Amino acid sequence: MNETYTLYGAYASYYTAKVRSYLRKKAIPFVERLPSDPMFRSQVRPASGSHRIPQLQTPTGEVLQDSITIVDFLETRFPQLPAIPTTPNQRVFVHLMELLASEGLLSLAWRHRWLFEENEPFITLDFGRSFRPQGSDADLLKYGALISGRMTGDGLPPSTEEVRAALDDEYRALLMLLEAHFLRHPYFLGGQPTQADYSIMGALHAHLGRDPAGLRVMQNHAPRTVRWVEQMLLPEIQSPEFYSTDICLAPDDLIPETALNLLRHLADAYAENFLLGARGWNQAVAKLGVAAMAERLSENDQPVLDRFSVQVDDAVFEHPIQVYAEWLAQRSRRFFQDLPDDDQASVCGLLAHPILVNLLTTPVTYPLVRRSQRFQIEG
Repeated sequence: MNETYTLYGAYASYYTAKVRSYLRKKAIPFVERLPSDPMFRSQVRPASGSHRIPQLQTPTGEVLQDSITIVDFLETRFPQLPAIPTTPNQRVFVHLMELLASEGLLSLAWRHRWLFEENEPFITLDFGRSFRPQGSDADLLKYGALISGRMTGDGLPPSTEEVRAALDDEYRALLMLLEAHFLRHPYFLGGQPTQADYSIMGALHAHLGRDPAGLRVMQNHAPRTVRWVEQMLLPEIQSPEFYSTDICLAPDDLIPETALNLLRHLADAYAENFLLGARGWNQAVAKLGVAAMAERLSENDQPVLDRFSVQVDDAVFEHPIQVYAEWLAQRSRRFFQDLPDDDQASVCGLLAHPILVNLLTTPVTYPLVRRSQRFQIEG
């Protein structure tokens, strides 16, 4: 019986990078195919009802879309080297990294890709290659330009020297924290990778570790991070630099201070957006009603409530509510809020970051679940 999974994705794809690394490190048998594969168009897309990548076809023909959904599905079948710890501190850390290292860093990775002119030739040809792998350079340019146009849309700021310098400063600040951690540790939580490591691969490999402008900065300023990205692309768990480190999670629910420093940095940069989204989601459903919100959720696989007025104390913020990000944010909140009071206090004391504490303690009033590529309100 064939036990091989098929991953449909691309090397330029942010979310595919997370799943590819996970499959390799977990030693899950798989082959990878491009979205240009005829099977993707004829069978996989119709089965999932989605054009988004990555998508994973199981040996029995089931199709899963979304990197989080894929990992959750596979964790129950391949429990070795668990991607999601069970202890309070480490699991909260991992769920917060799912949010901040993936959805948070998407902003930096996306802007850094599209605002540096030196990236354009490579990205255009690479996108085109994903859809015409044996095509001529003219074919790659044609199809790559079409894909690039869909990716950028209308949301980019102007590409000025000042904007690019600020992006590089933001990127280097991230890299310095990563360098401090990877000087002493092979992964974020000990001698094996977890979902915290896989979550940041979208930014550090698919975008910033392959695009010429991002890769140049990483190579010039962060050699340890370059090696970590290389190691995350291999099936071996131990790297030569850490050959004596046991392949296991850090004992006693430990989170290295360097990993906490990285999480706090990401929280400073991105967590306020998700905190507003969490509060806004609760207020939006209360205002519109569960039935009306359910109808909106059914219309799109990743709906956004544009410019919703979010009340925070005496202030009102016009804030778009990204339902996908709120679903992801609820993972950390639901786990945290189910912990005993003593464990909650321990987690908050360890994080030592007011925005993260506010995020974790924001009630999950309207829990989201994802079924058949659509979000639903549970209960």
